[in-house]
Amino acid sequence: MAHVVVIGAGIGGLTASAAFQRKGWQVTVVERAPSIEPVGSGLAMGPNALRALDTIEVGDGVRKLAAMQGEAGIRKADGRWLSRTSAEHATARYGDPTVLLLRSALVELLAARLTEGTIQLNTTVESVAPGTATVRTSRGELAADLVVAADGINSRVRAQLFPDHPGPVYAGVTSWRLIASGSGVTASESWGGPGQVFGVMPLVDDQVYCYATAVVPPGGSAPDELAELAKRFGDWHDPIPELLARADPARVLRHDIHSLETPLPAFHQGNVALLGDAAHAMTPNLGQGACQAIEDAVTLAHLADDLPAYSAARLARTTAIVRRSRTICRLTSWRNPVAVAARNGMISLAGRLGPTAALRQMDPVFGWEPPR
Repeated sequence: MAHVVVIGAGIGGLTASAAFQRKGWQVTVVERAPSIEPVGSGLAMGPNALRALDTIEVGDGVRKLAAMQGEAGIRKADGRWLSRTSAEHATARYGDPTVLLLRSALVELLAARLTEGTIQLNTTVESVAPGTATVRTSRGELAADLVVAADGINSRVRAQLFPDHPGPVYAGVTSWRLIASGSGVTASESWGGPGQVFGVMPLVDDQVYCYATAVVPPGGSAPDELAELAKRFGDWHDPIPELLARADPARVLRHDIHSLETPLPAFHQGNVALLGDAAHAMTPNLGQGACQAIEDAVTLAHLADDLPAYSAARLARTTAIVRRSRTICRLTSWRNPVAVAARNGMISLAGRLGPTAALRQMDPVFGWEPPR
């Protein structure tokens, strides 16, 4: 039986593990954390990711636990709509809408697909030998036929395989994430102001995932991050002030946004393959970070015997999505009033073309089909 060692028990690593196990491989997952409880709040799963999850029989579980995106669009900070679409239009076009759920719910679904004893927690990877697929860990060596590095944006394996690569860079914005009670919020919307964005994603049980970004120097922090959000967004339109008032200050997450703007030459070397943020970390502006990791995982399991084909299948696609997401990030970072007005006018013009105009722009992303 072929043996794969997966480094990292995040969404990409767990999806790959489930996909390989489904194909009859012996799977060992090594995770440096003491548990697989995910860092993060809410998560959007696009139609492309749902199709990928269907191949490992997790898609329906996600659909049952998730809320549909519903009405979605972009508004100005004063509440005026610039463009919008709906779940009905997305379903008609792609077979599924984007669905929204807690990150922890997806991790639990994926982990439940693995046989007991697959995951080794509290295990640090010290080095990987690409030629022999040997992984040296804090618990000893693991010999494998294939190593999958899903060890995140600061991947040690990527640095070992491609030591001359510049690595991820600061995208110029910092993000905040939190969960609030919804008070009837049903729409998934993003709001843009000068250099700032606030978005909401309704979840099940009247919960709402809120995210915000602002142009600030990296490495910063505030004594009370919820108070910082209230200072920045408390005068934006309803329901933003109410959602912030309902949030728990202790559960606000703040992270600088980085992306891998220089593409890697390949997503593999020898018998080691990279996936997810380790291969193509991107800004969150398209909501495709986890979705692309899931695509990587099922594609890699399908092409495990031909890693050059895996690199060829994934490198061009993810590079285009990284660049597109970064472009949108730059647009949201504009602070010059003239530039902001021009940006909003462009979005508003596209919105007047009808509710499917924004969806059509997502065809190359959402239209992806998993390998059969």
